[in-house]
Amino acid sequence: MTYACPILGKLPVEQITTDLVYQVLEPIWTTKTETATRVRQRIEVVLDWCKARGYLKGENPARLKGGLGELLPKAQKIKKIEHHAAVPYHQIHDFVQELRDLKGVAPLALEFTLLTAARTGEVVAARWSEIDLIAKVWTVPAERMKAGREHRVPLCARAIDILRTMQLARENDFVFPGHSINKHPHLSTGAFLAVMKRMGKYGEYTPHGLRSSFRDWAAETTNFANETLELALAHTIKNKAEAAYRRQDQLEKRAALMQKWQQFVETLPNSSVVQLKRPRKP
Repeated sequence: MTYACPILGKLPVEQITTDLVYQVLEPIWTTKTETATRVRQRIEVVLDWCKARGYLKGENPARLKGGLGELLPKAQKIKKIEHHAAVPYHQIHDFVQELRDLKGVAPLALEFTLLTAARTGEVVAARWSEIDLIAKVWTVPAERMKAGREHRVPLCARAIDILRTMQLARENDFVFPGHSINKHPHLSTGAFLAVMKRMGKYGEYTPHGLRSSFRDWAAETTNFANETLELALAHTIKNKAEAAYRRQDQLEKRAALMQKWQQFVETLPNSSVVQLKRPRKP
């Protein structure tokens, strides 16, 4: 690793501290935010593997939810809008509320894309034969996955609702059929971009960027392990240490993660839960 090795490369793992990880990240955190974020994630996964093997004791020094998060500014606040511009996750609630005001197959499919953190191409080509509504799992075959491996996607409650809605209007084997006037059997990915262009202020963002919205939210606001997040996004793992640590697809953990994502999406930002006082005993 170009950035980590000069500082961490020759150190015994038990000597790696939060301060040292900070020294790796600080020079590139504001100038190469995306790269710095991935470097931190890789360090965290490698140290998680070391911890699982008993080589590291205590808290992972690369965890953003730990002391490191207090030293570095929020990545979401400094990240520039680039190729796959992502809706800031704190705007996702408003985005979905506006999306639900639109009618048609494409808005429903775009919301499904958001709730599953799937790639747009995987969603538009989804077939009913891949969906198990009872088990609440969508199994994308290997030939349609970027990594060339079958991928199981846990479906949150709202994603199931969308599927049931589409089932009532089923036209062919595709979950999200295309326009009959154009004789396309399923939606095109361009339909998603067209929806976002119709949504005014969200027109500067891209459908693929919703995966980044999910990733930023999960990394900055939840305690789910990095490898769980990477599995949710079906990312290819090139690092051998990371791959060794990640042998299972963690479907149950990911199901909990995606349900928590739905809860966040549907919760009004800055809303507070009113705590009811217990009645006093007479």
